[in-house]
Amino acid sequence: MRASVFYEHGPRRVIQVAQDLPVPEAGAGQVRINIKAAALNRLDLWVREGWPGLKLAMPHITTADGAGVVDAVGAGVTRLAPGDRVGINPTIVDADCILESGREEDCKDIHILGESVPGVAAEYVVLPARNLIKLPDHISYAQAAAAGLVFVTSWYSLMERGGLQAGESVLIVGAGGGVNSASIQIARLAGAKVYVVGSNAEKCRRAEELGADVTINREKDEDWAKALYK
Repeated sequence: MRASVFYEHGPRRVIQVAQDLPVPEAGAGQVRINIKAAALNRLDLWVREGWPGLKLAMPHITTADGAGVVDAVGAGVTRLAPGDRVGINPTIVDADCILESGREEDCKDIHILGESVPGVAAEYVVLPARNLIKLPDHISYAQAAAAGLVFVTSWYSLMERGGLQAGESVLIVGAGGGVNSASIQIARLAGAKVYVVGSNAEKCRRAEELGADVTINREKDEDWAKALYK
């Protein structure tokens, strides 16, 4: 199969397209996905460039976020079947740890696809079934691929750590980034009142489209903290 890989850390030129990697097989509790879309994150650039202590098996398949169609399922997988369209949770956690603690965030052995383990920029990937989410018909592969890492990050911050409840208020500083865009939607879905500080009118407009109740344009209100309490 083909995949986007690098054999050494470095600038963009180290990325190659491998043509003859073996197609992985789905084991017990796993699903093989035919990837239809992948999304680039800043994390992917950092991994490509490398940092002290990062040790990867080469060649390393890039990219954390993707979406695709189920190609095959392993033993014990019952909620997914070949042909299902799926999005991917890029956080890989040991199943035994989840069963023991009941919370992914309490597990120490956590990996992100494309970082410490192979990513999804390949024709086929094999992942735990629990990391896959069935896609509704109105969500495209590209939309699902763009959502993974930023929505996981936002959900953990707002819901798991923050414990956001309906009727509470949340302030999101910044309206253009992926995590901020995800946070607006999650906070709205949770029933919170959503305040967003944007750097210009266009970003404030987009925040309102995503569900912000109140937006503050920093071009007009440089002291946005004061404007917030008007």
